[in-house]
Amino acid sequence: MRSTPPVPTRRLRRLEYECLVERGLFEPDDRIELIDGLMVVREPQSAPHLVAVQLAQRALERAFGNGWNVRPAGPVALDDDSEPEPDLAVVPGDPREYVGGHPARPALVAEVSLTRLVFDREYKSSLYARAAIVDYWIVNLVDRVLEVRRRPITSDAAPYGWTYEALTVLGPDASVTPLAAPFASILVADLLP
Repeated sequence: MRSTPPVPTRRLRRLEYECLVERGLFEPDDRIELIDGLMVVREPQSAPHLVAVQLAQRALERAFGNGWNVRPAGPVALDDDSEPEPDLAVVPGDPREYVGGHPARPALVAEVSLTRLVFDREYKSSLYARAAIVDYWIVNLVDRVLEVRRRPITSDAAPYGWTYEALTVLGPDASVTPLAAPFASILVADLLP
């Protein structure tokens, strides 16, 4: 059995990736995102996944209210090498404020995870911590819990050199308060299909 020689690769910068998107290189069904310079295929939209995204969007819109924009599957310009498309990102302001470019600093990012739980826990978590996203949630459909990650810190063991110091796992009967909406309370069951 022969070993395969290494194949050269080239990482993309976020601005290069955006140029490819603007020129129509990708189809809407391609479902890709830029993660640390690499184009990565996003989690497929199964029925439970899509329902959970819709439920979480509705709950977050109620919790945050006016003056906040809950963006489903929209790009976030994290840094020069990454433009992930989290299932939900909560950003301040009106959608029209982002006509000139994608938001860079969401107040909260949420991923709904069914088939890519390890990726969301390890890679996406490290990526969001590196970008100083202070409130990262995983709606874990496998275990029917909400995983809340807070307080980004450096970590040599994390894929992108950052992780979260605090992890809280909440069951369906628990409630959670977003850091940027301190007077709101969301029942975890309202996020689960």
